Amino acid sequence: MNLFTDIRTLVIDSLTAMTGEGALPEGLDFANVAVEPPRDAAHGDMATNAAMVLAKPAKMKPRDIAEALAAKLAADERITSAEVAGPGFLNLRLAPGIWQGVLKSVLDAGTDFGRSDMGADKRVNVEYVSANPTGPLHVGHTRGAVFGDALAALLAYAGYDVTREYYINDGGGQVDVLARSVYLRYLEAHGQEVAFADGTYPGDYLVPVGQALKDKVGDAYVGKGEDVWLAEVREFSTDAMMALIREDLAQLGIKMDKFYSEKSLYGTGKIEAALASLESKGLIYQGVLEPPKGKKPDDWEPREQTLFKSTDHGDDVDRAVKKSDGSWTYFAPDIAYHYDKVERGFDELIDIFGADHGGYVKRMKAAVSALSDGKVPLDIKLCQLVKLFKDGQEFKMSKRAGTFVTLRDVVDAVGADVTRFMLLTRKNDQGFDFDLDKALEQSKDNPVFYVQYANARICSTLRKANEQGIAADDATLNAADLSLIADPAQLAVAKKLAEWPRQVEIAARTHEPHRVAFYLYDLASELHGLYHLGKSNEGLRFVNESSQSATHANLALARAVSVVISAGLGILGVKPAEEMR
Repeated sequence: MNLFTDIRTLVIDSLTAMTGEGALPEGLDFANVAVEPPRDAAHGDMATNAAMVLAKPAKMKPRDIAEALAAKLAADERITSAEVAGPGFLNLRLAPGIWQGVLKSVLDAGTDFGRSDMGADKRVNVEYVSANPTGPLHVGHTRGAVFGDALAALLAYAGYDVTREYYINDGGGQVDVLARSVYLRYLEAHGQEVAFADGTYPGDYLVPVGQALKDKVGDAYVGKGEDVWLAEVREFSTDAMMALIREDLAQLGIKMDKFYSEKSLYGTGKIEAALASLESKGLIYQGVLEPPKGKKPDDWEPREQTLFKSTDHGDDVDRAVKKSDGSWTYFAPDIAYHYDKVERGFDELIDIFGADHGGYVKRMKAAVSALSDGKVPLDIKLCQLVKLFKDGQEFKMSKRAGTFVTLRDVVDAVGADVTRFMLLTRKNDQGFDFDLDKALEQSKDNPVFYVQYANARICSTLRKANEQGIAADDATLNAADLSLIADPAQLAVAKKLAEWPRQVEIAARTHEPHRVAFYLYDLASELHGLYHLGKSNEGLRFVNESSQSATHANLALARAVSVVISAGLGILGVKPAEEMR
């Protein structure tokens, strides 16, 4: 049930009727007609911009359209008033029974209330994390992991067929560096003293990998050249790091549907096939690029390369795919990887990148546009940096990693649920200061506590009702007389619940899971406010000692809030709290 969609349908039907009656000209496009909550709740329950968006194409005054539309809408039994405001906005008030019906819908549907078929089972690939397999995940990866996982869950809830994918960057030189670093730990495991040169990975996390390599091959590689051991140690090290990364992801409750190896693109014809597809469209040519940003670095010299004509698909400059020496650029396997996604039949692609990959957005979108003939959209979401603070100071070091704060450091400090929720309280393209102390603070200023406390408060109330001999099971509450939910404070909670399906669709359409966290905070605020009003108004208490019917209705309202909080937290990957310690 999406009440806003229902009322928008009523508005469109009324406009269509006005057209048939000659009150509006034929051929008007109603696509931009919206129904949404008014900016000020005092103005009504919903507002529509219909008159404002139709005035110009209809060549009419917006107030004239609004007044005629108001008369139509007021005739519907769901509408108690339709008032024209300002130049032509139309504010609507709905009958109390509509909000009581929302409560019934929540209780009947459970956590499926708000679930949408908007996605129509379209296949969406969400690629996220995709960190180099050279060490444990750090706090920057954590944000991308949480954001991507919540977005994937949100899209699935909104009716999309979602594949969660991790691209293993195991085809580049950084994996050779990893292998050399593991080899040093391997020698160390044999009792040798080693020194880590600049560019190697000195973190303690490689100590057990070196020992494991020793356990596997003994002293077979000791004193041998790279030609003997590099390929084998590279594969061994990559497997070990991916096992570590999988464990890191499991700490956050993340499980990927597919891990895709970059290495699988080389020597298999996949890169060649992708570029052949572009060449068949006249988008590959031999040419010389201009110096970066019109400058000539000391080491720059003009060389003919194989170029992708990405400017034909919205990029600023064309991009090299093969160097003058015949080797592939970094961009070539990325093109091939996305070509593979297109060939797998996805209807939409979403990539979650770190902020340092901002320069890659246009070229990657151009590639997907070219490969799919513009049929498969690619949305790239950039996650800005996270700064950790503890005791008022920026928290930077991790002894285990050597140079950075790991995902496990954060989860160990505050827990997976708090980590996930807190990282979703900011839009992904905004920087985030994560204060570890405030994340555990029990106050309204801590959003995760505030939302979890609302759910725990409801669960506690239901337990106490049972202890007092008051039936508070779902079957009983589903049968409660919801017409008793009539106080403005109670209806305000019901109205907030009615916004949930709309928020799901907006968040899914915009690829913004933080909207779910914001909504849950607002819903929790309404619940806490109602609870406190009950201290001075017996009729608003969840357990009303004067009336069993009122108690059941009030508990049903509280239970509906818990249902929606649980659904929202489920999307964010957070377990609802039933009690607070």
